[in-house]
This record gives sequence, structure tokens and C-alpha cells, in this order.
Amino acid sequence: MSNKRYACIGLSNPKSPSNVGAIMRAAGCYGVSSVFYTGTRYDRAKDFITDTKKVHQDIPLINIDDLRKILPLGCTPVAVELVEGARALPTYTHPDRALYIFGAEDGSLSKEIRDWCEDVIYIPTNGCMNLAATVNVVLYDRLAKGSNTRSGPQF
Repeated sequence: MSNKRYACIGLSNPKSPSNVGAIMRAAGCYGVSSVFYTGTRYDRAKDFITDTKKVHQDIPLINIDDLRKILPLGCTPVAVELVEGARALPTYTHPDRALYIFGAEDGSLSKEIRDWCEDVIYIPTNGCMNLAATVNVVLYDRLAKGSNTRSGPQF
């Protein structure tokens, strides 16, 4: 049986090219297949991308009007948001195939997005983390837990 683990990222109306650049770098480090984003704020700023490894040339970074339209077959949509009822990341078991969705640097994910996500998770911290840092922590947690996913070991 082949390895069917898969992760991609959805960004809801990101603003900062430095954050998106750092997210693209994290995507490369942690084996993310693609990054999707909504909104127009990033498009106006993307010439200032700060991904010095040029990962954005290897991993698709695609603007889409609705993240729901790009949900890969068999992927579990996972909202990352500090809201009541969200599950703490340290005790979360990642799906084998996941679309992790993050809100903008200066806002939160809409209730509409959270409602169609199968899981909502949060990172328990004493303060608010930057968007790129949040993406890195979630992806690292997925990597660190290795084969501790819903289907169990990969082999």
C-alpha cells in the first residue's frame, strides 16, 4: 500500500508578503503539496515575497475565490482558530489527508469557513502567534507525530 498522507494549506485573505513567504518556506520544509489563498490583499503585495529559498517556484501558490472549491478528494478540512469548542493541538490526531485553513494576520476565520471544516484546532499559547509561526507549529506537530494519524502507521 502506498503512502497516502497529504497536506495542503488554505489561507483566508492573507495580507503580508513576509508571512506568505515564510509560509511557503514552511510548506517546502514540511512537504506540503500546495498552498491556496483567497482575497486580493496578498496579490497587491506579492512582489515583495520574502521566501529566499524560492519554494514558491516549486510548490503551487494559487489564488482561489472559495477554499471549499479546492478541497482535494479524501482530504479533511481543518480550521486553525482559537474559538470555543476547538481541540487543542497537543492532543489532536491529524488526518492522513488534510487541508489546514488559517485566517488572516489581522482577523479570524469566518464562522462560514469553520462550519464546513470537519475539525477546528487551536494552539494553546499565552498570547497571539503570528500567522507564519502558527503554520509552522501545526506542520511541525503533524511531522512530529509521524504515523500517529487516524489510519495508524504508514506501513
